[in-house]
Amino acid sequence: MALPSINHAVDDAFIGALGDIVGDRVSRADSVREHHGRDQSYHAAMPPDAVVFAESTEEISDIVSLCAKHRVPVIPFGTGTSLEGHVAALRGGVCIDVTHMDQVVTVNQADMDVRVQPGVTRKQLNTYLRDTGLFFPIDPGADASIGGMTATRASGTNAVRYGTMRENVLSMTVVLADGRIVRTSSRSRKSAAGYDLTRLFVGSEGTLGVITEITLRLHGIPEAISSAVCSFDTMEGAVNTVIETIQCGVPIARIELLDEVQMDAINKYSNLDYPLAPTLFFEFHGSENGVQEQTETVHELAVSNGGGDFQWATREEDRSRLWQARHDAYYACLALRPGAGGMVTDVCVPISRLAESILETQKDIQETGILAPIVGHVGDGNFHLCMVIDPDDADEVRRATELNERLVLRALAMEGTCTGEHGIGYGKTGFLTAEHGDAVSVMRAVKDALDPHGIMNPGKILPGN
Repeated sequence: MALPSINHAVDDAFIGALGDIVGDRVSRADSVREHHGRDQSYHAAMPPDAVVFAESTEEISDIVSLCAKHRVPVIPFGTGTSLEGHVAALRGGVCIDVTHMDQVVTVNQADMDVRVQPGVTRKQLNTYLRDTGLFFPIDPGADASIGGMTATRASGTNAVRYGTMRENVLSMTVVLADGRIVRTSSRSRKSAAGYDLTRLFVGSEGTLGVITEITLRLHGIPEAISSAVCSFDTMEGAVNTVIETIQCGVPIARIELLDEVQMDAINKYSNLDYPLAPTLFFEFHGSENGVQEQTETVHELAVSNGGGDFQWATREEDRSRLWQARHDAYYACLALRPGAGGMVTDVCVPISRLAESILETQKDIQETGILAPIVGHVGDGNFHLCMVIDPDDADEVRRATELNERLVLRALAMEGTCTGEHGIGYGKTGFLTAEHGDAVSVMRAVKDALDPHGIMNPGKILPGN
């Protein structure tokens, strides 16, 4: 059965006009449309009316100009690894796939920056940079596109030391809703010239324009890297170790928390044998002496909070296996209950409230009876639930939805946020006003000014958009 077309402006004449721009790189095939209407979340797929595979900024400008003329929605698409329905074509329209725009344009080794097209993935970029002594540290787990990571303000396991995309994007080229091409900044590391448009578009989720080039900050590959795993008697002890590590100013690169349910999942999925207990994964970067000093300090903190011995991974292949197991946590959760689906959510709280937030969440999980492992980038107060449910069981969906709501409202009450890194998409629009209040009207004013006809990824971020 053919998938439904929602926007009737995308007729044969419109498709012909798209073909004049991109040739045969436009598709209305059901399988292509369906693939581009879903991400990796539990949210329902909503296919676009057509998919175009763009190859340049100028092509995207022409495509968006055509869509603006006919009031046709535009939905950017990278690798589809987002988690809040970001790429769903809620009102039909044209999906602009940027995977053909996958070139590393310029590496400025002396300035430690790089300019890339949006379809470059983070693994591809670091492979390209391998011989330069530099690397790009943002690691959300999935091999996401740089364009998508920029649009969703991604972070991940390294954010505690290296920051998020907000701190690591220097400039970008964007096609606006009327087809204009703008560059948000120069390559300089700081500027006091005008509004900070770069920060405006980082995290805009395709609602203000299509990102077509990004200039990124790079970092030197550390002299020494060492990873460790430590199990704890209690969740509170593990979280307190995180808090004390940050408060002591230890420049740790990664510090990840996994509860005992998540540890059971990754043991089974990745063929590991760690204790089924609250566990921290650490990674230390720096000089040989610096890494040794960091590890000694953190080990002392861990022992004082009921932690056991560190299990070390110093060889690159061992570290890769360890962190791949962490990145596969979602699939490991699903494997605990074959045939079920995953409702993934995240919040972020001030680190001083982290233990309270996680312990209260564990109580909620027990009360609801939902299988929901906890995992988090807890060095910056961010943690996730993967609620493993039967999507066809209305009662399970209701209980999971209520659990998510309690999780988010508790985070907001603690002066946290409804999402630390997943973004709003259309899955969390209901929480935006609760978090930002009247500031949402300011966001809407910006949206209306830049996209007066509401064609850029409609239905995302802003309630009722």
